[in-house]
Order: sequence, then structure tokens, then C-alpha cells
Amino acid sequence: MANTKSAARAARQSERHRLHNKYYAKTTRNAIRDLRNTTDKAAAQENAPKVYAMIDKLAKIGVIHKNKAANLKSGLQVYINKLA
Repeated sequence: MANTKSAARAARQSERHRLHNKYYAKTTRNAIRDLRNTTDKAAAQENAPKVYAMIDKLAKIGVIHKNKAANLKSGLQVYINKLA
């Protein structure tokens, strides 16, 4: 329990931020999963920029580290390049 009014406000704000970050992280993970499950190269290339933008946004707002974002995008591109 928060001891001061400002700590209580900070706790409420942290909870809102946590839920916001959780929503965007889960949405991005689902998009990555859908892209990895795609077997059509054309469809994967079409959806890749949207997924990359989602990953970049997570890195920008601090939900994931910028190096993790780069690794995710690199791995997705390797997967897309291997598709026939």
C-alpha cells in the first residue's frame, strides 16, 4: 500500500502503463506468430512492414530493448528469405 498521495498516484499510473504495454506487446507477438506461420512468400513480404512497424514502436516506447527489436526483425527477414 502506498504511504503518500503521490505514491498512490504513481501506483495507479504504473498500472495503466503496464496494461497498455501488455496489450501492445501481446498484439505484436500475435502478429509475429502469424507472419512466421505464413508459407506464402508474397503474403509474408506484404505483411512484414506492418509487423516491423509494430516492433519498432515497442522499442521506441521502451517495452522492448532496441537490440531485441533488431534481432526480431532480422529473424523475420531470414524466415521470409527462406520461403520458396
